[in-house]
Amino acid sequence: MSSTTLSKRTARLLPPSSSSCKPKSLLECLTRTTAADPLSLLRPTSSLRDLHQIHAHLLAAGHLADPHSLSKFIALLAALSPHHLAYSHLLLAHSPSAPTVFALNTLIKNSPHQAFHFYRQILRSPTLSPDNYTFTFLIRAAALLSSAGAGPVVHAAAFKRGHCRDPHVRSGLIHMYAGAGAVGACRLVYNDPGGLDVVTQTAMIGAYVASGEIDLARKLFDEMPYRDHIAWNAMIAGYTHGGRSREALDLFSAMQEEGISVTEATMVSVLTACAQLGVLVQGRWAHEYAEKKKLRLTVTLGTALIDMYFKCGSVGKAMEVFESMPEKNVYTWSSAMSGLAMNGDGKRCVKVFEAMEKEGIRPNEVTFVAVLRGCSTAGLIEEGEVIFDAMKMKYSLDVWPEHYGCMVDLYGRSGQLEKALNFISKMPFKPHVGAWGALLNACRIYRNIEIGELAMSKIVELEAMNDAAYVLLSNIYADSRDWKGVSGVRETMKARGVRKEPGCSTIEVKGEVHEFFVGDRSHSRYQEIEAMLGSTNQRLKLAGFEARTDEVLFDIEEEEKETALCWHSEKLAIAFGLIALEEGEVIRVAVNLRMCLDCHDAIKLISKVFDREIVVRDRNRFHHLKDGECSCLGYW
Repeated sequence: MSSTTLSKRTARLLPPSSSSCKPKSLLECLTRTTAADPLSLLRPTSSLRDLHQIHAHLLAAGHLADPHSLSKFIALLAALSPHHLAYSHLLLAHSPSAPTVFALNTLIKNSPHQAFHFYRQILRSPTLSPDNYTFTFLIRAAALLSSAGAGPVVHAAAFKRGHCRDPHVRSGLIHMYAGAGAVGACRLVYNDPGGLDVVTQTAMIGAYVASGEIDLARKLFDEMPYRDHIAWNAMIAGYTHGGRSREALDLFSAMQEEGISVTEATMVSVLTACAQLGVLVQGRWAHEYAEKKKLRLTVTLGTALIDMYFKCGSVGKAMEVFESMPEKNVYTWSSAMSGLAMNGDGKRCVKVFEAMEKEGIRPNEVTFVAVLRGCSTAGLIEEGEVIFDAMKMKYSLDVWPEHYGCMVDLYGRSGQLEKALNFISKMPFKPHVGAWGALLNACRIYRNIEIGELAMSKIVELEAMNDAAYVLLSNIYADSRDWKGVSGVRETMKARGVRKEPGCSTIEVKGEVHEFFVGDRSHSRYQEIEAMLGSTNQRLKLAGFEARTDEVLFDIEEEEKETALCWHSEKLAIAFGLIALEEGEVIRVAVNLRMCLDCHDAIKLISKVFDREIVVRDRNRFHHLKDGECSCLGYW
């Protein structure tokens, strides 16, 4: 094909963007490009027509007669964009000469499902031999394919060819075995003679973290003679994923003292730790720190910020971050919906879902859990039914047990207990604890002993030691003045060795987290807290408050019951907040259990009597209490 013919065919084709070349067609750009660098015109967005023209130009110029130039073209196409992979495979299949190991390694790296096909091409070649990069990429492919036999075969081949001491091969093997849950194999690879390096040590830290052996990971971390930011990130992430958030934040402070540069990965782990603890002051500081370090507001970082603000009860700030993000994916939208539902703004949650659909973002199963919870929070029965049906009919998604649990909660919240029970009976799999728990909670609200006993029996079949379920059933009996039932629950718990988890509440004051347990008298400001509790109780009684002593399961006098309720952990934390926080500052408390009725009623009144906004995050949801009202509307 002559250059004149090519020119006519490409006259209207705009070239890829380039600061040094802005002709009217790709062909003009090709003719202007130096013979030494024709591949510089390839872009991730190059169309098939672009590829054909660049390919034709390379052929005409004789570049592809050289095996190394051909290999470079194949490798560049494979690495540039996933939609160029097929073209690179065709080039390889029709190449007159054997490609280099470099080209085949690139194909192994970018085509994990065909990795062993390209590996066999290396083995069949009389002139080629697999190198350390071959095995590094092959190990990653074996890990991605989750094939039980592929990993050890690759390991054996790498060992046979003497590549197991390469740090990247070694760390790859550790990652592969860790992903398979074989921490013993990880140790064997790690302990293999040949010297240790930061890459291998960091991989082993990750393996320990993945297997839940966080203390061993920390021991190895402390023994490392040199620790780069990747090692620090791995350890901080390990603490965060293991639920040891305070240790994650302490290690982050040590990382700063060492002068180690932070990355997006660091801040995502730190924000997650702040979210787990519900410490808004430290979360805000982490946000400001990320901005100070000029970290770009990526999808991952932005989603972590949204999650942190929502889990600290700061709805306005969470939505501010959400709306400012230049790019959002399905997880970002889902996080926003989940946060709104958790904080009681179900109607806005549904509106965000509708906006997501208009944006053309396809929801996933997690999205539907979030929006159905939002429907339940707002009592939107019809909307919830339509959305539930859309999962299968419109989006062809699998319906999880969690989705059914949301629907049970939706019906139960509206008092339709029979409909909720019927819905459970029609589940296509064995009903889970979440569904029965939602029904049991609805029975507590509507004082239905019969269905409550049924739900409780089903929960005990699945989780005999579920202390929260026993407490809920006891509350149903107590609300109905069935003291024999209350006593029966107590005796059953004793007989089965079920212990109620002790209440624990945390509150953040000036960046420091204070922890209170039920009946706790160990705080350094205990006398002031006790005095504030006394003052609070007096003011509540003057306002007409009566303690809900029916929820106390023990055989003690009424006055003693009132005293026991006064020392619930959330009341201690709020009393401390009243003396330690500035006037008008929001009191934010996180509690590990579902808040009892007495605490809920008392805190509602405290918000009115003391004119303070109080945010309590319990096991189920957020309670935003202000002027004697709560965002949960009495259902939680």
